[in-house]
This record gives sequence, structure tokens and C-alpha cells, in this order.
Amino acid sequence: MNWLLEHGLTLLGEHISFAELLGQIGAVAVVFLAQRRTLWTWPVQIAAAILLFSVYTSAHLGGLALRQVIVLAISGYGWWAWTRRRDAEYGVVVRRSTWPELGALATVLVVGTVGMALLLQATDASWAPWPDAAIFIGTAVAYGAQGLRLVEFWLVWLLVDAIGVPLQIASGLYFSASVYIVFTFLVIKGWRDWTRSAKVSASLAQTPVGNASV
Repeated sequence: MNWLLEHGLTLLGEHISFAELLGQIGAVAVVFLAQRRTLWTWPVQIAAAILLFSVYTSAHLGGLALRQVIVLAISGYGWWAWTRRRDAEYGVVVRRSTWPELGALATVLVVGTVGMALLLQATDASWAPWPDAAIFIGTAVAYGAQGLRLVEFWLVWLLVDAIGVPLQIASGLYFSASVYIVFTFLVIKGWRDWTRSAKVSASLAQTPVGNASV
């Protein structure tokens, strides 16, 4: 791992370690895989999380580094959950969140961000504790909602991207910042694809069994 951190390439005058390059390529691949609702989403995410953990640790971004640990744990759950909710024709069945679920997601985002930011400040684990904390909690919530197959997890990713781009630039991780910008467009497409799939799943669920072949 040290070799991947110490070696890399130069792009537009900026040095990019192989760890950052491979980790962010893996992160982009995860978005494509999630759009297609394939189980490969999760093992690729695990590999990317391991690489990015080393990158953010070396950049003294404790929140971003710690979030990779959470991503690893949630990825294991997501992998297991998706294997249990597959349809032979339509793949992983996705759905819209209920109002109570939306309220729970919002509460975790707000309360979690405040608590995490205070922890990062107290331990001096990050030079930018508030945006670092928001990205950390947002990522955890997004992956948790993704594991639950909730369409709204894409919206949480939009929030993470909006905070992540300026933070990555300020940290000198310009390649990662550009990847976050690409994420924004991919996330919007993912939101549209999952919304359509959720409508199909909902309509099929409401179709009487006797009329399914009509």
C-alpha cells in the first residue's frame, strides 16, 4: 500500500498517487454498477474503500478516512441484503422511501454530523471537521439507504458531492475533486433510473396475480 501511495503519475501538473487513482476509479465504477443494480457493486466498493482509506489517512482527513471503515461494514450488509431481494427479470427490487424513513434519514444526517464534527474537533483528527463530518455521515447514510434499496440514497449522494468538491480542492486532492464532479452527473442519472425502476416495481406489486399476464 505504501508503494501505491508514494508512486503515481502527474496530470495537469498535479501528482496523483496510484492509490488515489485506483480508489477513485473504483468509486466511479461503483456508481455505474449501482445504477445497474448488480451485486458487483459491493465487492468493488470494498476494494475502493481500502485504497481511499490510505489516501485520506495520509492527507490528515480523519473523517474521510474513518468513513471508509464504515463503508466496508455497510458494504458487507448491502452485499448480503441485495442477494436476498433479487428478481429474476428485474434484478434488485428498489423502492421509494416512506415519510417515516425520510424523517429518520434527515435526523441521522443532522444529529450525526454535529456529533461527528465535535468528535473530530476534540481529537484534532481533521483540519476541516464540519465538512469532513458531513461527508462522513452523509456517506454512511447513503450506503445504508442503498443497502435498503431506497431510491432517495442518490439524493444524499448529491449532498455529499456538493460538500466534497470544495473540501477535496482545499486538501490538494484535485483528481478526487474532479471525480466528485463526475459523480454528480452519474448520481443524477442513477436517481432517474432507480425512480423509473421503483415505479415499475410498485405497479407490478399492485397488479393482481390473475391479471399479471394480461
